[in-house]
Amino acid sequence: MQRTLVAGILTILAAPVLAVSPANAAVKQGPAGDAFYTPPSALPSGAHGTPIWQRKLTGAPVLKSAKSNTLLLYTSSGLDNKPVAVSGDVAIPKGKAPKGGWPVISWAHGTVGIADACAPSKIGTQANYDSPMLNSWLKAGYAVVRTDYEGLGTPGPHPYLIGSSEGRSTLDMVRAARKLNPDIGSRLVIAGHSQGGQAALFAASLAKKWTPELKLNGTVAFAPVSHLSQQSTLLGALTQPGGLAPLAAMILRGVDIGDPSLNVQGYLSDAAKALYPQIDEKCLDGLSQPDSFGSISPAGLVREGADVAPVTAALAKLDDPDKLKIAGPVLIEQGKADTTVLPNFTTALSTELKAKVTYKTYAGVNHAGAVTAKKPSTDATKWIKQILG
Repeated sequence: MQRTLVAGILTILAAPVLAVSPANAAVKQGPAGDAFYTPPSALPSGAHGTPIWQRKLTGAPVLKSAKSNTLLLYTSSGLDNKPVAVSGDVAIPKGKAPKGGWPVISWAHGTVGIADACAPSKIGTQANYDSPMLNSWLKAGYAVVRTDYEGLGTPGPHPYLIGSSEGRSTLDMVRAARKLNPDIGSRLVIAGHSQGGQAALFAASLAKKWTPELKLNGTVAFAPVSHLSQQSTLLGALTQPGGLAPLAAMILRGVDIGDPSLNVQGYLSDAAKALYPQIDEKCLDGLSQPDSFGSISPAGLVREGADVAPVTAALAKLDDPDKLKIAGPVLIEQGKADTTVLPNFTTALSTELKAKVTYKTYAGVNHAGAVTAKKPSTDATKWIKQILG
């Protein structure tokens, strides 16, 4: 999960209608500014993964190695199983699409926050840390699509780390992108980092039934979140303020959204309860500051004597990917110096998944380094080329 986030929201301008490529022309042009992220009152009828509208992507999120970058609003199925609008973007490689269309990589991003302002299609990720790898995939001839996830940028709360919601958003992004641009083929790799690594695993487990028209060739999970139900029991031992408390607070908010009957606020300390509304207002960098959850230890989030067993059970049910069954090969990469997603939990995950897993670890590599360091990113790209061609 990313500890910091680039500050500031870039104003996104609508592309002129004449600039719309022929492949995108059949999808309605979306409005300028943040109005793009507010869907019409009546969503399009039809299957999940239907485009709503599109416009040219501009600013920090643009992948410079792409022939085109398109911002897309599309339908998915929300946490309540009702139609919902989700935002994301589509990057097309330069050159002519091969027979069968461009193979596509659906990228699931790491933690940025829960507030709408944090959506990566609006402001990018922390220093666009993942862009070099994503650009290399475009240069290799793969289309790259990136969902913001349900409720990030769009109306409604973001069900942070709720696997079913993330997985559907990640898959429907591909379906909608193929309707936007017919040059995108059906051969698919799902990949993601941290929160996105967990999302990628859930998406892969859903793919056969949710988007049967897609051919899932493989899944790549960089430092995926796992075993939150086990880790929740360790909070009491973490008595120093730091970067983990904001993440833990977001996890509690996510499970609160996933199962409102838990009444998560009833478990919080007075200090955490006072700060709780900020989770829906600030991005991760803001939540990490001394005037927010950066001032609280993980142990200080929960009131003394609270029985968190119901929360632990909900985390196991809604968030943990360890019992998933995934068709096709899975690559998991983990830095040994990671203090956010702890290597021992990822090692356990690699043996527990019902999948054909290749597990690689990297000495001296921290959490972000699972994506930014040369060796893991090169290994992942080589693996993708082997399964996609």
